[in-house]
Amino acid sequence: MTSNSDISGKKIAAGLCGILLGTLGIHKFVLGYNTQGLIMLLVSLLTCGLAAPIMGIIGLIEGIIYLTKSDEEFYRTYIAGKKGWF
Repeated sequence: MTSNSDISGKKIAAGLCGILLGTLGIHKFVLGYNTQGLIMLLVSLLTCGLAAPIMGIIGLIEGIIYLTKSDEEFYRTYIAGKKGWF
């Protein structure tokens, strides 16, 4: 199992990236969800930015969800459980 400081650090990094860079899906890459991150990035880029606000809202919501979960719940849901969306 990962240490509490590693989980907390990953939670904070993913949460802040989701809030600040959610349009690009960076928070997904932080968590190791490369497919989901690539989907968000490509949707934003290939629509010439038209869908970027939608991806930004998704990133904002996910970032807030990450930061409001306890470390144990975050670990269970996103590290061990590999829940890719929301």
